[in-house]
Amino acid sequence: MTRMTKILGLLLICSLSYSFAQPPSGVRGGGFSASGRFYGRIVDGNTNKGIDASSVQLTQIKVNPQTKEKSETIISGQLTKSNGDFSLENLPTSGEMKLKITAIGYLSLEKSVKFQAPNFDLDLGNIKLEQDAKQLEEIKVVATKPFMQMGVDRKIFNVERNLVSTGQTATELMKNIPGVDVDIDGNVSLRNASPTIFVDGRPTNLSLDQIPSDAIQSVELITNPSAKYDASGGTAGIINIILKKNRKAGYNGNLRTGIDTRAMPNFGGDLNVKQDKVNFFISSMYNKRKSIGTGESVRDEFFYTPTIRYTQNNNPISNGFFNFNRAGLDYFIDNRNTITLAGNFVQGKFGNTDLLAIQTDTLYSSGVKSIFSERVTDFEGRFKNYGATVGFKHLFAKPGKELTADLNLNNSNNSNGGGFNTQYFDVNRIAKGNPIKQAQEGKGSNTFYTAQMDFSNPLSAQSKIEMGARVAVRDFQSENLNYINGLPIFSLNANYKFNDRVLAAYTTYSNVVGKKTNYQVGLRVENSKYSGTLLTNGKGFSNSYPFSLFPSLNFTHQISQSQDLQFSYARKINRPNFFQILPFIDYTDSLNINRGNPDLVPEFTNSMELNYQISMKGNHGLFFSGYYKQTDNLITRFQVKEASTVSNKDVLINTYINANNSRAYGLELTSRNPITKWLETTTNLNMFNSSINSSNLQVDLNNSLWSFFGKINMNIKLPSSFTLQLTSEYRSKSILPQNNGGGGGRGGGGSMGGGGGGWGGFTQTTAQGYVMPNYGFEFALRKDFLKEKRASLTFSMNDMFKTKVFGSYSSSQYFTQTNSRRRDWQVLRVNFSYRFGKVDASLFKRKNTKAGADGMQEGMNMQQ
Repeated sequence: MTRMTKILGLLLICSLSYSFAQPPSGVRGGGFSASGRFYGRIVDGNTNKGIDASSVQLTQIKVNPQTKEKSETIISGQLTKSNGDFSLENLPTSGEMKLKITAIGYLSLEKSVKFQAPNFDLDLGNIKLEQDAKQLEEIKVVATKPFMQMGVDRKIFNVERNLVSTGQTATELMKNIPGVDVDIDGNVSLRNASPTIFVDGRPTNLSLDQIPSDAIQSVELITNPSAKYDASGGTAGIINIILKKNRKAGYNGNLRTGIDTRAMPNFGGDLNVKQDKVNFFISSMYNKRKSIGTGESVRDEFFYTPTIRYTQNNNPISNGFFNFNRAGLDYFIDNRNTITLAGNFVQGKFGNTDLLAIQTDTLYSSGVKSIFSERVTDFEGRFKNYGATVGFKHLFAKPGKELTADLNLNNSNNSNGGGFNTQYFDVNRIAKGNPIKQAQEGKGSNTFYTAQMDFSNPLSAQSKIEMGARVAVRDFQSENLNYINGLPIFSLNANYKFNDRVLAAYTTYSNVVGKKTNYQVGLRVENSKYSGTLLTNGKGFSNSYPFSLFPSLNFTHQISQSQDLQFSYARKINRPNFFQILPFIDYTDSLNINRGNPDLVPEFTNSMELNYQISMKGNHGLFFSGYYKQTDNLITRFQVKEASTVSNKDVLINTYINANNSRAYGLELTSRNPITKWLETTTNLNMFNSSINSSNLQVDLNNSLWSFFGKINMNIKLPSSFTLQLTSEYRSKSILPQNNGGGGGRGGGGSMGGGGGGWGGFTQTTAQGYVMPNYGFEFALRKDFLKEKRASLTFSMNDMFKTKVFGSYSSSQYFTQTNSRRRDWQVLRVNFSYRFGKVDASLFKRKNTKAGADGMQEGMNMQQ
């Protein structure tokens, strides 16, 4: 392990050394170009009425590859509609272009235009043709779309060409995103805390393992969200998953299939058609999965005399499938008004089996007395998820002024059944008595409604105001039935329902000071209420959190053409969820007893970041981020000793408490380096300190630790259209991530895996534990072939050296505990993909004269 760690460290240092060796340059970004669109309306300068059949042409300076001479080339053009509308699509996003407009009876007009990332769909507004020539303002925009881009408040990773996660899910994809850490159970952490997951800018009921990686276009990391975003649940930031949706004129699509060494196949495809006013998209994915793991856990309990030691070994297996379907359309009423309809349907079934061997040793002074038992777990769970979205977008004639509104509905239903069979043995491993059979049946539903409206209005060329309002309502119901040896045990049943509601409104104001400095100030107000009922006894309870204010501040200064400095501040809240406040003791797993705490109060976080970005020659880029977060009344897991209500002995109960506070601060570095024409690396390093102050609960319970996380992605272009991708990561000893799962992770219908300890071992606490160091390596090799490289074959393997071991340690006045687990090592996958499509150039030729049509077609042919 030490040797592997040194190798990884050497790779990281080499990558950074190369970054610092590059001189600054005025060139930003790098990578491949996107498909852009300019649109607007040509109007009479006096009457503001649209001008029909105006000629709109877009030109760009091109270099003849044979003569090396530069010439102005027509890359797109059309005649305006009767209302003056035009839309130039499938445009290159790099370089400066010139827009030329002519109409009978009007003077010609020319203006320079550019794109600026990430806005490649740009409204040029109403363009007036006057009797007197009038110089219009130049639109300044950047023109590249690399693997990593920097937005004003986020890092954007364009993952469409990620190879390692091909044919898998968003969980595996996240393992290749710089700065994101994924544990053995699929829990995602960002800077050692749990982020909020968005899909297309909105919260979702979908889990990451229910979203296929091939359906994802990009991933946005918003580490310090402004007042525009939810204040609740975002103490670690937001991971926003953008699903694929193409708006190129014509049709295009993709067909995929694959299989792994466990004989688990996957199939999928997507299609996008855009013609006239309609853009239609549809995608589907079917994925069979088999997950295999091993685990070992040792716990010494001190609250009995003498000490009791539990040693567990298990081999969990999960086998099943999931199916993802999505469809929708954009209807362009005109250039300024768009209606979007979209829906998704996700379903799956997984069977979970496990053989847990337990040795219980009572440590007497005179010797050890041992009891042996085996617990066989066999569960099957099913889930279905339905989602629908209706959106409307209106663009005003004034550039940048827009109104959006959308309604979202997401409904999840699941059911499960199975149980535990526990057999005890004597020291000679001879069965003692009959096995104890515990069976469970459960079902549940989770419905999430959101309605949101946003308005943006530029007050001047330098300032802008944004405002919006949002309503979110969630209805949840869960029912469980428990049996022991065939007899119902009503005291174990956990039947409940709850409703939570969040009302929010925000406003932000941004302004430019001089030419290189801009700032944004924002304020958000939120109110929420929980109400729930225990269906077993009809007892109800509720929690209401009054209106709270959440300010934000963003400041950006352009030091030079290649350097930017950013500062941001935001206040966030994390309210206890229903499971964390539910005062019901869950005995369904006797090894992991859980109960909520109705006395929990919300935790508030103040977060600050200082970022520095520099672009260098050869498209090299560095991004430094220093951050500090303090959370008061931290909600964390805790274990207490209490008398059992179903047995005559004391037991440990996993619950939740408010610790005094927690602090996290550190320095993060992200580097992108096209080292040669055939080698590109993206490196992320994060050195941070995490501390939890729980002295209000127990003396000397404070926990503080410096930690390090590093990840490097390497893309290597090989001869004959081969591409190799290597990914490696290392995580040092660190405090267990805060607010990670626990009771908040339960789904309707109860546990599908039959145990709160995940893949082997007991439930871990947070305030009293840490994660042991771990590291791993992954690779993928792709071969592109056929005409225009439309087909590709990809080979990939995760944890290829079988080094990814997830270990943890926790302790309290009652026990010490260590866990060691691994999952899905050295699985080889083979995936085939075929891309098809055609751009319909006829969409550019409406009511055109023969000369104009010939000229435009010639320009487009030269572009190709």
